[in-house]
Amino acid sequence: MKLTQAVKKGGCAAKVAAQELQDILAKIDFPPPNKKLTINANHFDDATVYKLSNKRYLISTLDFFTPIVDSPKLFGKIAAANALSDVYAMGGKPIHGLSILAYPMISMGKDIIAEIIQGAVSVLKEAGADLAGGHTIDDETLKFGLSVTGLVDNDKLITNANAKPGDKLILTKALGTGTLMAALKSGIKKEEELSDAFQSMCLLNNFHCCLKSEDYPALHAMTDVTGFGLAGHGFQMAKASNVSLTFNARRFPKLDCVEETLKKSCFTKAHKTNKEYVDEQLFIDDSVLSTNQSLFFDPQTSGGLLISVDPEQAETLVEKLRVYFPRTNVIGSVEEKREKSLYLVN
Repeated sequence: MKLTQAVKKGGCAAKVAAQELQDILAKIDFPPPNKKLTINANHFDDATVYKLSNKRYLISTLDFFTPIVDSPKLFGKIAAANALSDVYAMGGKPIHGLSILAYPMISMGKDIIAEIIQGAVSVLKEAGADLAGGHTIDDETLKFGLSVTGLVDNDKLITNANAKPGDKLILTKALGTGTLMAALKSGIKKEEELSDAFQSMCLLNNFHCCLKSEDYPALHAMTDVTGFGLAGHGFQMAKASNVSLTFNARRFPKLDCVEETLKKSCFTKAHKTNKEYVDEQLFIDDSVLSTNQSLFFDPQTSGGLLISVDPEQAETLVEKLRVYFPRTNVIGSVEEKREKSLYLVN
């Protein structure tokens, strides 16, 4: 069974558009949050943060989606890495996950489901976390993901709301999973041609493994780049931090075959909705290639970390991060709030 042919949309490209989600949330009368809930959905941060003590916080998040690849075990790995990413994006470390699984019991064999879960378990093990349980329903469309719990010390908590003018913007993974997976679903590319993208999506955003305690104060703000693309998640960081971000398109790291699939117009609906989401707050220089513009809006699945860092330590941090994230690059800078929130230049 080709899992990608059983669904209309796959991966983080299946997310509800950011503007539509904001419109829905605006209609809900939320009561004042518990004072210990220090971070909720107000700034579209990556996870919620609950204060356990003066020294430690609890991180909670969840993420699930429809198949983005045909291999069941690979789908489980990507889904798990993507869900765990939200905990890392808050500066934390995951401790356990709960599975979220919906699948058509009549048409899909038990072996396929077992492979998906086994893939997720292998990634959780790599992260030092357990699969502690979950919930499964009979549904017409396959969906899988995790609810993840993590912990973070109060001096290592990182949000998307503290980017400072003068900071450099670092991206830890190459871009292009949206267009590549669209090419896979349409038959333009085969799974064996996309090993670079699969390796990237399975790579945990565990930046802790290559940084030391003395490096953390230089990490001012952070978010992981997923379904809303670099544009959408960058916009949320700019808005939360009350700054403007300038991105240099020529410095974008790209996955193999991305130029080809972009030129062949392998797009998802999310390419369009991500552009619409930031359109009023975005300036694009005329010299930026159309392919790089499309890449800016490309919906990432298990994408990299966008980090706003102290400019004096940016080069050192890039060198350290490249040991684990070989495509790490400085892709822009933070400025005082200007007319627009985002600037895409060459």
